[in-house]
Amino acid sequence: MAQIAGTSPIPASSGNTVRHRLNRGGDRRLNWALNTVVLTRMRTDPATRDYVTRRTAEGKTSREIRRCLKRYATRQIYRTLAAAAPDLPASAA
Repeated sequence: MAQIAGTSPIPASSGNTVRHRLNRGGDRRLNWALNTVVLTRMRTDPATRDYVTRRTAEGKTSREIRRCLKRYATRQIYRTLAAAAPDLPASAA
């Protein structure tokens, strides 16, 4: 589902820097909705705020943190949908 939502990572490393960027393909409306979810969580959810603080201390940028949170939210949504509709393939998560 991450690839469908456009939140799957694409290697964007160069030289000594190892990093990833978001896939620009996929459903842009779904990606926009995930971005809204992540931004709201970053402002209001204590666990997410702790995560952002920890990742910032590790040297991650705000964009990289949002990318990780989008993938996490995508996995959560897929699991919820898979539980509601058991005919979804398990390997797509």
